[in-house]
Amino acid sequence: MDLLNTLVDKGLRRELPTREEALAVLATSDDELLDVVAAAGRVRRQWFGRRVKLNYLVNLKSGLCPEDCSYCSQRLGSKADILKYTWLKPDEASKAAAAGVAGGAKRVCLVASGRGPTDRDIARVSETIETIKEQNEGVEVCACLGLLSDGQAERLRAAGADAYNHNLNTSEATYGDITSTHTYQDRVDTVTKAHDAGLSACSGLIAGMGESDEDLVDVVFSLRELDPDSVPVNFLIPFEGTPLGKEWNLTPQRCLRILAMTRFVCPDVEVRLAGGREVHLRTMQPLALHLVNSIFLGDYLTSEGQAGQADLDMIADAGFEVEGAGTTTLPRHRADALAAAGCGTGAGACGADEESGCGSHEGGGCGPCGGHGAPEATPEQAPADQARTDLVAVRRRGAGTDLAPNA
Repeated sequence: MDLLNTLVDKGLRRELPTREEALAVLATSDDELLDVVAAAGRVRRQWFGRRVKLNYLVNLKSGLCPEDCSYCSQRLGSKADILKYTWLKPDEASKAAAAGVAGGAKRVCLVASGRGPTDRDIARVSETIETIKEQNEGVEVCACLGLLSDGQAERLRAAGADAYNHNLNTSEATYGDITSTHTYQDRVDTVTKAHDAGLSACSGLIAGMGESDEDLVDVVFSLRELDPDSVPVNFLIPFEGTPLGKEWNLTPQRCLRILAMTRFVCPDVEVRLAGGREVHLRTMQPLALHLVNSIFLGDYLTSEGQAGQADLDMIADAGFEVEGAGTTTLPRHRADALAAAGCGTGAGACGADEESGCGSHEGGGCGPCGGHGAPEATPEQAPADQARTDLVAVRRRGAGTDLAPNA
């Protein structure tokens, strides 16, 4: 296809595709899907080889968020039967982080539900960051705490944080349909604060809320303009008890097209496969590794993920390799720019999962999001009888429990 040849050439030059080209990727047929994956895979290998970075989520504070994000199980008024607990102590968080590091995670993402941290919260998280770094040599730490006030990003940076995650989630035009308690611009401002403080900026999206192809392209183009080092792509996990709990709008094929479009628009950025991959990609997850260069290991914020060992087996079986702690994630030109901006590691960025945690989706402004209300039916929309509610499992282990984590 001339389209794919053009997109590969642009990706290898770090040149922005046109909106029409990005929309055309989303409009390709299932017969063309493997060609799309192969083309985007060439761009992925140019900048990241066959390496896969592993990230691990630690939910520092779960539930009871005052924000009303429609996708989130921790939202105000949520009836989802999730774990609810207040702040983990630094040693508790470090113990949880160590489980992920032992499983191969290079980055630990610290997430807390809420609109944004108080100065007391920043002090608490700073102590947690310092404890984790003292007890886990070489680990990267990303914080995801919601909207930041002036000076808070600098305090996190001084405590040793390497990155800050705050997702845009969906297009500016539809943002008000999914959240009323803060604005799209609030999120942009927080990403900018993190970047200006010398933190590696991480910001992504959530697909599957009924948004249009135009919305998806809009948010990915907005992310390109913000220039984060990491772009987590979340797919909605429809939790019962949330306004979007009955939204099942994704097929594995559509998920792959969304990931490919993101890779073409953000060719040299850490694209992270985040929340919802097990629910919506299912047995096609290995194909996604040709498009992304980063995933979350094990569980998410309030939902259970694929077993950590299954993640490692999948990576090996697909012919990829886990990125080592001594390897710089980002291409040299991005790593050098990050180091020049004052970020200590220059190693990469964080993304959130569903619940979208640092790349995940859910509280703390990290979660996935999308359009509110029933989407128009499309040929790809999964019929109601294909909704895989059996794959949505509330997390009952790990942080905030007495059970061992899944790492």
